[in-house]
Amino acid sequence: MLNPFVYQNSELHCDGVALSAIAAQTGTPFYVYSRDAILERYREYHEAFGEHPHQVCFAVKANSNLAVLALLARAGAGFDLVSGGELYRVLAAGGDPARVVFSGVGKTDEEFEYGLRTGIHSFNCESPAELARLSAVATRLKLTARVALRVNPDVDASTHPYISTGLRENKFGIDIAEVEAVYAAGAKLPGLTLSGVSSHIGSQLLDAGPLEEALGKMLALIGRLRGAGLTIDHLDIGGGLGVPYQPHQTRPAVGEFIRRVCERTAGLGLTLMTEPGRSIVAEAGALVTRVLYRKRNGQKHFVIVDAAMNDLIRPSLYQAHHEIRPLRESSEGMTAGDVVGPVCESGDFFAKDRLLPPLDSGDLAALLTAGAYGFVLASNYNSRPRVPEILVEGSTWRMVRDRESYADLVRGETI
Repeated sequence: MLNPFVYQNSELHCDGVALSAIAAQTGTPFYVYSRDAILERYREYHEAFGEHPHQVCFAVKANSNLAVLALLARAGAGFDLVSGGELYRVLAAGGDPARVVFSGVGKTDEEFEYGLRTGIHSFNCESPAELARLSAVATRLKLTARVALRVNPDVDASTHPYISTGLRENKFGIDIAEVEAVYAAGAKLPGLTLSGVSSHIGSQLLDAGPLEEALGKMLALIGRLRGAGLTIDHLDIGGGLGVPYQPHQTRPAVGEFIRRVCERTAGLGLTLMTEPGRSIVAEAGALVTRVLYRKRNGQKHFVIVDAAMNDLIRPSLYQAHHEIRPLRESSEGMTAGDVVGPVCESGDFFAKDRLLPPLDSGDLAALLTAGAYGFVLASNYNSRPRVPEILVEGSTWRMVRDRESYADLVRGETI
């Protein structure tokens, strides 16, 4: 697999562009993404399906930049979204609504109407109450909503509790023991065409075993539904395959997993859908920051940088690990310390008690594997303008989101 962030002549590059050259023109911090890495990871999914009818729907919540969405749309991707705002973004980026799946546990009537009027492929519905609401909206509009039921298969993904979605204790989906009755009742509602089932058990899975366990339960369920005379023409296997945030971790074999899914569903007449997000964009992105100060409190060593938890909240929110690399390669020894930002919170950190390369005031560093759940979770906390986003295209780059100004912070407010 392509690693877009490598040292060339001791300078850290994203593909053919030195990150220090971007910093010299844009300032810091900034997010940077590799076009080639994003496309390679999308094609890994798409090509693994071979001739099996399928649609790879990128999970927009992982990275919703218009340029990233447009890149994937032109490559033939569909999109999995969880809000009306994400649908607006997909359409603005040139995405095909017929390749859009609308997921999410709390859709509003306005979002149902938006999806119906734009002609999306289907809604993944999560409760009998949601089916009834969607039926009412579709009937009022004299339109028909295509629906898949999101099933909670009660499979433990063994991931962080905040991103686990496949257990009965989680808010997502319909208990697999209740799906047959809900599906039969939903098939009788006006304005709906129930045509599939969906399952998504969690995120950042480095082992496909739980996904295959869930697949087995879903195939058995499809057999029972068809045995009861109900129509099923597509199966959404969700997303969730992870990426190696730490050097000792191994990236899941995406192609092998998809090929096993195709083998197990061969001859069943099912269109397969999948909703990867992190595994397409995470490794393609980095957050570049500049060291402001070095500081000691007793025996504690701090490296204070100009990026902060409002730019990348994953370490604070999930205790997530991001590898930190200086933009200029060094052979000097490592020193234990914390990498922290300027936000007025003790939770504003990127690394704690980490062996760090030499980083002095003015030095540049990159936080790797930051292309997913990075900018999309950014905020203006402490009235900090959000950072720009850069897309590298081979040996060239362009800004695909401007840096916010102080004036942007108060836009829409009144005294």
